[in-house]
Amino acid sequence: MNKLTDERIVDAWSRNTDPWVAAVRGREIASRALVTDAAIVEAVRSCTPRTGVDLGCGEGWLIRALPEVEMMGVDAIAGLVEAARVSGGGAFRVMSYEEIAAGGLQLAVDVAVCNFSLIGEEATANLLRAAPTYLRPGGTLIVQTVHPLMACGDAPYVDGWREGSWAGFSSDFQDAPPWYFRTVASWVALFVENGLRLVEMREPVHPETGKPVSLILMGQLP
Repeated sequence: MNKLTDERIVDAWSRNTDPWVAAVRGREIASRALVTDAAIVEAVRSCTPRTGVDLGCGEGWLIRALPEVEMMGVDAIAGLVEAARVSGGGAFRVMSYEEIAAGGLQLAVDVAVCNFSLIGEEATANLLRAAPTYLRPGGTLIVQTVHPLMACGDAPYVDGWREGSWAGFSSDFQDAPPWYFRTVASWVALFVENGLRLVEMREPVHPETGKPVSLILMGQLP
């Protein structure tokens, strides 16, 4: 295995910007079309926010799905941010997780969302630690991620780096980024250790298989 780092993740996504935009807008990802897109929209709306930030916004679909919320989208990949700006729906900025962790956003929004955008190790922990720099007191951080029990596969159920895969995607994708696997307990601990009170967990279920597709965690800043 080559060196697995958060930087390698950004490099890989930079090379797959166009096919990702096409896949999202063409609703080519079955689990998203059937379950997870609606699940994250519902989770955000359950907080009745007036303002929000989408951390790792990609091409901006979630912001366009929440027209009633004054949203900002942030992503480290310039090509994705440009695609989001063209489609509109909110304000968008190119900013890395490292810059956000250093306090670069300086916001005080009602809700922050990370929708399948936390796949690194240190970058994820640092982003949660920085929550007071982008959430107002009492604000909520919502994370949707792959469900650990389903994503674990045949590997041991322990935290650690895994090689990525574009299986099921078009041949336009290349060099799948690595990702950092966390158990359910590890996700819960990550919220608690960084001062976020876990107020709710959801496990959206696939309508055909009856198995959980994702894990949604909602943590409140004191």
